[in-house]
Amino acid sequence: MSQVLDELVALLSLEAIEENLFRGVSQDLGFRQLFGGQVLGQCVSAASQTVEGDRHVHSLHGYFLRPGDATLPVVYQVDRVRDGGSFSTRRVMAIQKGKPIFTCSASFQYDEEGFHHQIEMPDVPGPENLKSETELALQVAASLPERMRERAVSAKPIEIRPVTVGNPFAPEPSEPVKYVWFRADGALPDTPAIHKYILGYASDFNLLTTSMLPHGVSVWQKFMQVASLDHSLWFHGNLRMDDWLLYAMDSPWAGNARGFSRGSIFNRQGQLVASVAQEGLTRVREDWK
Repeated sequence: MSQVLDELVALLSLEAIEENLFRGVSQDLGFRQLFGGQVLGQCVSAASQTVEGDRHVHSLHGYFLRPGDATLPVVYQVDRVRDGGSFSTRRVMAIQKGKPIFTCSASFQYDEEGFHHQIEMPDVPGPENLKSETELALQVAASLPERMRERAVSAKPIEIRPVTVGNPFAPEPSEPVKYVWFRADGALPDTPAIHKYILGYASDFNLLTTSMLPHGVSVWQKFMQVASLDHSLWFHGNLRMDDWLLYAMDSPWAGNARGFSRGSIFNRQGQLVASVAQEGLTRVREDWK
């Protein structure tokens, strides 16, 4: 693994400080607050560590309650709601400064045989000849806010290659559809849970901004106030985060200063490995000047 990927795996591993109580360090990605994907991935990790090993997480539904502080650790309190014959349910509270910043429920299930169908993978160019977000950031580095410039052009644990590229500083209205390829930047252990922790982390990149595409705005514009409000993630089976995955996103609705986006995640073989949905704040600030 690369150093930055090694650091991400450590970030998502968590420290057990008491039964059902875990602590995770934080990373500063240059945003004004803690990156939501970090809390998502750490919540999956905390819940998973309280469940029998042969039960695998298949869904997570959470709400972002307060902005997190990227300079402070996060404490995760797990409530073992139920262990049934086939399913286990966990409720997780992420806490900073004595207050909840995120809460979620996660469900786990034994592997079972059953009906199967899925939608088709979109026909888009593969990742081989696409530029990464880091390479694209280098092209506009001088225009990036100083607090984010170093992070934007440095090595990252998740490599993201957009299929279509627009100018974030002069966006034009387009269809609310987005495709990106992504993968961990290095080989990972053959531990299914780790791949799911990292997918939870990566699933928060790019999704909400899909709802902004028809309106010709971006998160880089100072008059926009953008934040995740909730996040739902369904795992349809085991997956490999160290091989390319296609994130196909669309936004069927926006209104009342909120945008709704959903995503389908496919592996290179065309299998649908996860689905995502998120609503977020997309507010035009009146006081930005």
